[in-house]
Amino acid sequence: AYLFMGIPAGKMLTKVGYKKTALIGIAVGFIGVLIQFLSGFSGGIPGFCIYLLGAFIAGFSVCILHTVVNPMLNLLGGGGNRGNQLNLIGGTLNSLSGTMTPMLVGALIGTVTASTQMADVNLVMYIAMAVFACAFCILLFIPIQDPEMGKVDRDTVFEHSPWSFRHCLLGVIAIFVYVGVEVGIPGGLNFYLSDTTAKGAWINPEAILNAATIGGAVAAMYWLLMLVGRLCSSFIAGKVSSRQLMLFTTFVGMVLIVAAMLTPKSVTVSMPLVKILEGSVEMATVPLSALLLVLVGLCTSVMWPSIFNLATEGLGKYTAQASGIFMMMVVGGGVLPVVQNFFADKMGYMPSYFVYLLAMAYMFYYAVHGCKNVNKDIPV
Repeated sequence: AYLFMGIPAGKMLTKVGYKKTALIGIAVGFIGVLIQFLSGFSGGIPGFCIYLLGAFIAGFSVCILHTVVNPMLNLLGGGGNRGNQLNLIGGTLNSLSGTMTPMLVGALIGTVTASTQMADVNLVMYIAMAVFACAFCILLFIPIQDPEMGKVDRDTVFEHSPWSFRHCLLGVIAIFVYVGVEVGIPGGLNFYLSDTTAKGAWINPEAILNAATIGGAVAAMYWLLMLVGRLCSSFIAGKVSSRQLMLFTTFVGMVLIVAAMLTPKSVTVSMPLVKILEGSVEMATVPLSALLLVLVGLCTSVMWPSIFNLATEGLGKYTAQASGIFMMMVVGGGVLPVVQNFFADKMGYMPSYFVYLLAMAYMFYYAVHGCKNVNKDIPV
């Protein structure tokens, strides 16, 4: 959905403005959830296909809304440090909802069995449609003035494109590899800890928590630290520039990844892991390298808004188009993990993390040199 809708969403934002684009995104989301709800009335493969169609349309909604929100928060903050701070606050709320929603849905659905059908989760669909409907009504009746940079009339001439700006082009690549790092590190870590063979972490499957449970719980800790990182950084982002945040976090991230790759799996540490279904916390022994990779979540938590702000700084009327292009680069989350898995089969789990080390090194380069706007002669 991101790949198909990224550029159209950016063009829509340019033509109709922030508020109307957001309203369209919310309406599309409502339609997507409605189709998923209707799939419950048709069982078997047809119902499943209808559900996938609804999920795909809902993905369009998420892409449109992300395209609007990122530049909107940045521009409302006036760009720079303040814009980065608002983006981090938005990211914190996004992470919080991403953490709480699965728990809420799980509690509403209960135990999933072979006989569970879409009709059994209608309450979840009702809530989702109500959220979209309420958001649409609130946004519709609240006067929101589009930021001046977002106003582009029909007579506006686009002599160039976001690709004409070197720092934007390099920023697009940075977003691509960033999403790959963000998704790939916990994903690969889950596979590593779940593998009870000599190739994997070799966790005793007879332990209180089995290997698969440990792998999933440790990966969840990574996402939790991303939430913590965004929350904490939102308090200091107004005083620290996006470039400084990128320099620090990418450097620390590289150090942590190298340390994880070089640390033998025989060196272990105890980590508190939450068993969600049982509602308890138990200690589990995992390789120290796993803990080091989990800590990378604190670093990646601030990278998306920082890269976005650096890449769109000084784009003016091309900002909306650039935002749509960035949304397409989310596909990096599907590419880099595949590359890592290829090398993991050839050389082992930990050595394969050189893929993310190189990606982190590129983002460090972007913060050092690539983010500089060398095309200030282009009128915006």
